[in-house]
Amino acid sequence: MKTILLGSLLFALWWPSLAAEPGRKTAVAIVGEEFHLNGKPTYAGRVWNGKNLQGLLMNARMVQGIFDDLNPETVGRWAYPDTKRWDAERNTREFLAAMPEWRRHGLLAVTLNLQGGSPQGYSREQPWENNAFTPTGELRPAYLARLARILDRADELGMVVILSYFYFGQDERLQEEAAVLRATDNATKWLLAGGWRNVLVEINNECNVRYDHSILKPERVHELIERVKAAKQDGRRLLVSTSYGGNTVPQENVVRAADFLLLHGNGIARPERIAELVRLTRAVAGYAPKPILFNEDDHFDFDQPANNFLAAVGERASWGYFDYRMRNEGFDEGYQSVPVNWAISSARKRGFFKLLAEITGAGQ
Repeated sequence: MKTILLGSLLFALWWPSLAAEPGRKTAVAIVGEEFHLNGKPTYAGRVWNGKNLQGLLMNARMVQGIFDDLNPETVGRWAYPDTKRWDAERNTREFLAAMPEWRRHGLLAVTLNLQGGSPQGYSREQPWENNAFTPTGELRPAYLARLARILDRADELGMVVILSYFYFGQDERLQEEAAVLRATDNATKWLLAGGWRNVLVEINNECNVRYDHSILKPERVHELIERVKAAKQDGRRLLVSTSYGGNTVPQENVVRAADFLLLHGNGIARPERIAELVRLTRAVAGYAPKPILFNEDDHFDFDQPANNFLAAVGERASWGYFDYRMRNEGFDEGYQSVPVNWAISSARKRGFFKLLAEITGAGQ
């Protein structure tokens, strides 16, 4: 009880400070199928090898930017190789330091998640607790502080944060559906109160994968999309969607409700299928022109003439790079495995950012 009361007090002290934040620099908007930043389409007028980049939002899955592990039995797994201990503040500090270099290569968005993602890349069991929500759906101040620093830096750099609220394997730590609703409302109110205009909301990562609460599953997740859309401050609301597991076409309820559509390329080895997935998404009943973007795909081949990245761009869909530390790889690999080296520190990372810079004309 003392811990809950202390957390509530810290949250009450933290919340009002957001209202005093000065004017923001970066505002994301949607115009038809295009993303705009500060009233202008992204990558305005950019054409590469016959592919039109205007209005796309190239992104990378960087969900561990605010990671911590509240389980004392598992936190030791994430120790840094140099200090032999885990440090959540160091993790966010090094994330912030890497952001300008990502932006210089043409990256316009990163995906974060209030419940993270598997720090092992993929995992069936998740004994760790990486959760910005308490079991009753209140917000944890330490997570908010780290997130606010990233949102502020992204705003300064002209970048967007795709902020996912929930992750399978952690959602069951919320006690019941009322806690999910409370968590959704609290996160949405916090973002609106902070005045950030560079945020896109993803209700949950892959709504069709192993969620405990029915409102986070495909048949009902549109209820949370509509709930976030209905929340307003000074007439302003957040843009919102949700995602599905790899190689999945969104369902009609989400296609109708969402402001933009999120696809995942996991499990798709053939670039032709990436293109087909985009076309099938546009053919779903209820579709009206809106942006389509992949914000997770763990396929690379960036030096090849055909890859998933290029296939998405060819269909006027944005693409998102997902990389994790694979078997027997070291600290420099991946952006999801904890601890993370947030620098462009491996061959795969360099391959992605090199192609990204070429396609987007970054630095030209």
